[in-house]
Amino acid sequence: MLAATATVIVATGQSPANIIILSLTVVSVSFVGLGAYRILSPLVTDQPEAPMTIGGRTRVALEREKALVLRSIKELEFDFAMGKIARADFDEMSGRLRARALGLMRQLDAGGGYKEQIAKEVEERLAGARGAQGAQGAQGAQGAPSACAECGTVNDPDARFCKNCGAKL
Repeated sequence: MLAATATVIVATGQSPANIIILSLTVVSVSFVGLGAYRILSPLVTDQPEAPMTIGGRTRVALEREKALVLRSIKELEFDFAMGKIARADFDEMSGRLRARALGLMRQLDAGGGYKEQIAKEVEERLAGARGAQGAQGAQGAQGAPSACAECGTVNDPDARFCKNCGAKL
């Protein structure tokens, strides 16, 4: 957009149609450059960032790909044992396949679904709330959290009954 603006400023005295065509040309060249960057950037980065697994379809696709890669490793080992593949080729292909399988396994383990993400966020918020309550308690807040005598659950300062077992505090 900046280049298109500069083109309009430089092309003063031209007809409006020429200025519009020049501006559209500059914008389209910018989009082509952006596309080229997006295509070529994974080739120069060390490890492309794996997309977060959220949907069930994505997880199924990753599990299917993992099964195919593991099957390929087995077939490669069988072919090597039969003497069909040279040692150097086996080492290269086996290394790539094993690296891909490990990447898929890490992605499947780390991804999780919506439920795991929600549980993780709730735990983070609860930890933050506990930290804030601890800071208030250290500053001499009005009420201190009370622990249940029956089950040991820490309850809110204004609670009359245990939130875990229901016993009177």
